Amino acid sequence: MITLEELLDAIAPLDALAMAQARERQAKLAKPPGSLGRLEAFSIQLAGITGRLYNPIEKKHLLVFAADNGVVAEGVSSSPQSVTLQQTINLTRAKTGASVLARHFGCALTVCDVGINADIREPAVLPRKIAYGTGNILYGPAMTRAQAVQAICTGAEVARSVCADVYGVGEMGIGNTTTSSAVLAVLLSADVETVTGRGGGITDEAFEKKKAVIRGAIARNRPDPADPVDVLAKVGGLDLAAMCGAFLGAASMRRPVVIDGFISVVAALCAARLSPAARDYMIPSHASYEIGYRLAMEALELEPVLLLDMRLGEGSGCPLAFEILSAASAVLADMATFDEAGIDDGYLEEIRQGDKFTVTAKV
Repeated sequence: MITLEELLDAIAPLDALAMAQARERQAKLAKPPGSLGRLEAFSIQLAGITGRLYNPIEKKHLLVFAADNGVVAEGVSSSPQSVTLQQTINLTRAKTGASVLARHFGCALTVCDVGINADIREPAVLPRKIAYGTGNILYGPAMTRAQAVQAICTGAEVARSVCADVYGVGEMGIGNTTTSSAVLAVLLSADVETVTGRGGGITDEAFEKKKAVIRGAIARNRPDPADPVDVLAKVGGLDLAAMCGAFLGAASMRRPVVIDGFISVVAALCAARLSPAARDYMIPSHASYEIGYRLAMEALELEPVLLLDMRLGEGSGCPLAFEILSAASAVLADMATFDEAGIDDGYLEEIRQGDKFTVTAKV
């Protein structure tokens, strides 16, 4: 397995020459400058990621990491821990929201057990169990540092073992909005109130307890905000750590990787804190309904593609975003230039000079 140091060393900046070539072609396409908005920006970002001008999105792969979180013992979730196991199996049978969308759009799906608190005898689930769930973060660390590093490297190795044009990162783990909120609060030095939502839906009393548990966990474990591995180990989860590794793994292979919702974006932020260059390989899918999502996006300086009021998780936003990226790639490759369309583009010169309009990827 690749080491964390090797993984981080393998992540390079985007290819500036390929991005310049993509911008130049976008300027020649038969349309007003910037008229396809973020589709143009995505095509430029894709060029920078792969180092190629044209990037057809044909092989799409959703990676889902499953693990249990000991903090559910505190009543922070409306669902019992057994749901993690059952929904992990259901993901492989196209019975969950994310897996239905993946099948609908022709996306491959890998479901990986990194920490479910049960033995799985479902052959379609990739067995990479590191522990049978994590510790209860209210009373101590979620895991050891060595386990956190192992989870990160496992997530990276799963991503690196898959051949795809684009990756998406999702999860399955009851209680992981609690751990994600704790991690985000520490990384942003933010008040727990500003990053904690109701997750899958809980009563007012349980919601107040959830926030109190997160505050108590942070006070008890005192994670170091400057050390994402320490934060993941002390108040995170095996699913979060593996997802962080998947983002890094995709970047190490110069492949675009799509962020799902709240839990996914917290994992992405951890990855970006470990490797700032990895952030440029990320593309958000939808704006999660969870309260902390916006703050995580602002920290990454990214903007979601879709506004659908989704908050399911599992990676459900990724298959939708894959289609947007496919469209962006098709426009750059297949749209006619002014010369090819037999159009004199001189009439646009005033617009180009007056507005100084340039399309830039948000990277």
